[in-house]
Amino acid sequence: MIIRNVNQILEKIIQGDSMVSVIIRNRNEEKYIGYAIQSVHDFLGYDVEIILVDNESTDNSIRVVNTFEYLNIKKLDILKDDYTPGKAVNAGVQKCSYDYILVLSAHCQVTKLDFDKVKDQLDSGASAVWGKQIPIWNGKKINRRYMWSNFKDKPMTNYFCKYEDRYFLHNAFAFYKKEDLIKYPFDEHWPSKEERYWANDMINNHDMKIIYNDNIECNHFYTQDGATWKGIG
Repeated sequence: MIIRNVNQILEKIIQGDSMVSVIIRNRNEEKYIGYAIQSVHDFLGYDVEIILVDNESTDNSIRVVNTFEYLNIKKLDILKDDYTPGKAVNAGVQKCSYDYILVLSAHCQVTKLDFDKVKDQLDSGASAVWGKQIPIWNGKKINRRYMWSNFKDKPMTNYFCKYEDRYFLHNAFAFYKKEDLIKYPFDEHWPSKEERYWANDMINNHDMKIIYNDNIECNHFYTQDGATWKGIG
């Protein structure tokens, strides 16, 4: 459907498409953050709310974000020395207006998503639904080895990663219910993998389920300093 004028845009916002809040953590992601935001808009509509948690970016990423003036984007700053992944998500959750939250990396691009099915899984008792990630290195899809081998071609509930010896969840592309993240926030002390600690606590101590949905996908672009990219397979 082509939006032809401002009135049509306002009508789309009023009617609503998905009513999802998206938390994007950003530090110097000018190369890919536009792809992330555009893909969110493509799959979740004009009414999507984006919470940008910026960690003292010094590049042009904020300028890129500002080009999406027709979307509801809220900016939140966290000082570099006060930053942890868990703290960034928790701060973003406090700014979210909607009942469903997508945590998406600034260097990820949503390529396949049926949110209604994800919503059904969350409403049926899942505390998180995470999707398949396709690693992209310099435009090339690489073999899903190392960490990427966890993104299987079949759905799974409470997937246990033998390599890490714990349950697995990945916050580059994961959906939650806001009420769960308010009640069970991420631990703010971990420098990385905050979602794994959260998932294991939810499964082991609260009898919750974490669903891997292989029918939702994103491209995960290579970033030189990204914690995910310890090896390229």
